[in-house]
Order: sequence, then structure tokens, then C-alpha cells
Amino acid sequence: MTVTATTPLGLLRGAAFRRYWSAQTVSLVGDQVTLIAVPLLAVLAVGAGPAEMGYLTAAALLPNLFFSLPAGAWADRRHDKRQIMVVADLSRALLLLSVPVLWWAGLLTLPLMCVVSFAVGVFSLLFEVAHASLFASLVRRDDYVDANTLLNGSRAASFVAGPSLGGLLVQTLTAPIALIADALTYLVSAFFLARVHVDDGPGASLAAAAEGKGMLAGVRFVVRSAVLRALLLGAATLNLFNYIFAALWVLYVTTELHVSPGALGVIIGLGAFGGLIGAAIAGPLSRRIGFGPAVILGYVLFPAPLILVPLASGPSWVVFAALFTAEFLAALGVMVLDITGGSAQTAATPRSMLAVVSGFKRTVNYGIRPIGALIGGGLGATIGVRESLWIATVGALLGALWIYFSPLRTMHDLPTSGVD
Repeated sequence: MTVTATTPLGLLRGAAFRRYWSAQTVSLVGDQVTLIAVPLLAVLAVGAGPAEMGYLTAAALLPNLFFSLPAGAWADRRHDKRQIMVVADLSRALLLLSVPVLWWAGLLTLPLMCVVSFAVGVFSLLFEVAHASLFASLVRRDDYVDANTLLNGSRAASFVAGPSLGGLLVQTLTAPIALIADALTYLVSAFFLARVHVDDGPGASLAAAAEGKGMLAGVRFVVRSAVLRALLLGAATLNLFNYIFAALWVLYVTTELHVSPGALGVIIGLGAFGGLIGAAIAGPLSRRIGFGPAVILGYVLFPAPLILVPLASGPSWVVFAALFTAEFLAALGVMVLDITGGSAQTAATPRSMLAVVSGFKRTVNYGIRPIGALIGGGLGATIGVRESLWIATVGALLGALWIYFSPLRTMHDLPTSGVD
């Protein structure tokens, strides 16, 4: 059943949405713990070097590139998206529990860790593509922004707490035990999701089977929809240049700006609080200036502050302040972008195609990221790291142009799911 609310917190009065939100929150924390616990285990227990860490990272990301679109098409044909998410959570928990068991048995190797990371990545993308449809089943269209505010607020909080919690668990309990605690977060998420009851009405399964026509239908719909096309191209442009930036910025701030690893960790951790503020202001902002302008603003607010990184110079405290400001404002901007952009994507997509459209977007966005990183490495080696950061930060702003020259620019309310 859908929930009616006038504020984000009002949504939590509905038991179904409250359980769904709780599951998402716990799962997001688990994701962040995984991101730090698995690499630390690889380094500390298996002795992985730089090349091996690259293999492990790639293994976790590859499912998004290869399987997002077919997984979305498959999920759209399944009536109970909640069940897909429960199975995904339980599978991730079992996979993560297998790692400490293998370690205690003396059988853990890097290839086995890569296999586990790949499998966890597969079930994580199934969870993500299915959740777009479950979201639309639980939330009224008018409450999309408020519901996304709550979900992205949890995501921002997980960015603050997750890495710290993961590092603390590894330090106090060892990396294998940390993965047991991580697996428990997925079991808790599955428990909450299993208690979410969705009533789509009679004939919903037949309607979904009739309307959901698979991968090609989803791709065609996105290409023909001016709103979805603009959102996809804007995100792809932003991700391309942002990963040029991501490939170089740690190298630049540590070698050129002489920021210590500890200080960099503080900058990233404190900067993540900007995401909490961004999640809080996205809804009121979209109501005040209009939904479309808020989306455009998000596409500018995220990359624009990163210009402070190649600009930073002078005393160490000035450099620290510039980097912190860049991280804080970028985190704020990405929350505005994700909340408004995610709400626009959901509103502009028929419910029978939400999973495949989400899968198509993940395929493009995850596919463009390694390309950006490779371009960043090549540019840094040929024209210099600082010059490459300038290209990345200015180029990322071009993503906003796709949104500006689309129907979103003049939309005060959420878009419809028709093709224009």
C-alpha cells in the first residue's frame, strides 16, 4: 500500500514504508562496511598488493557493467520485487559469512575473495534494480522527493558512519570478525523487508507481465523519453569527468599539496556531513524554485566546488580549508542531485519498466567510470595532474547542459511517464 505524507518524517508513520526504509538504512551501512572490511582483509590476511587490489575492486564492479540491464529486465517480469531483495540480502550475508569460514580453515585465497566479491556484486545489483519498483509501490507520486530525502539521508549517514564503523570493527575484532558483523546487517535488512506487505491490487502481476517487454523495450523507452534521455546523458557526462578527477585527486593532494593520509581521512569524513545537509534541503529547495531547476542546480552544485582542489595553494591551513569546503559542498550537491534526479527518473518511468530502466542507467554509469579513470591516468601522465584536474572539474559541469536543454528546465512539478 502507498503512504500519504506531508513531510519526510510523516512517511515513517506507515509501517510498510518504515520497514522498507529501515531495511535500506541497515543495508547501506552494510555496503559501507564491506567497502572497507573486504580490502583490509585482502591486505592483512592474504597479503594482496596493488595489482591484486585492482583485481578485487574490479571483481566487485563488473556485475554492474555486464548484468544491470538483463537483471532489470528480469526483475520487471517478477511481481514480488520485495522477494528479490530478501533473497539478495540473504545471499550477500551467506557469501560474506563464507569468507571468515575459509580464513579459519586456512583456505582463503585472493581468487576466492574475487569470486565472493563478484557474487556479492551480482546480488547487490539485483537488490538495487528491484528496489526502484518496490519504492514506487510504497510511495505516492507526490511523496517521491520526501521519500528519496529519507533514503538518501540514510545513504549520507552511512558514508559518515560506515567507513568508521568498518575500520573500528577491523581494528578491534579483526577483519574476518568484521565481515560477520557486516553479514548481520544484511540479515537484519532481510528481516525488515520480509515484513513489508505491498498490495498492488488484483491483476497487478498480469499487468506487469503484459507491459514489461524486456531489455530492448526499456532502452527504447529511455531513448524516446526526453526527460530520461537527458538524465542519462547528464549523469554519464558527469560521471566521465568525475572519474577523471577521482583517478587523480588523492595523488594530487598527497604529492603536490603535501596533505598527510590522516589529514585526508579527516577531510573526507568531515566533508561527508555535507551530504546530510543536502538530503535535508533537497525537498524544500525543489518546492521553492521548482523541480526542474532543482535538478539543474544539483548537477551544478556537485561538481562546481571541486574546482577548489586545483585552486588550493598557500599555507597548510588554507589548503585544508579549501579541500574540506570542496568535499563538504560536493557531498551536499550530490545529495540534491540524487534526490531530485532519482525522483524524476521514477516519475518519468512506467512502473512496469522501473527495474529495467534502473538497470540501463547503471550499465551506462558504471561503464563510463573506468573509461573516465583511464582517461584521467592518461591525461595526468601527458599534460600534468593539476591541469587534468582542471579539465575534470570544468568538464563535469557540462552534464548540467543536458538537463538545461530538456523539458526538465521548465518543470515545476515531477515529470510524467509519457514519451515526449
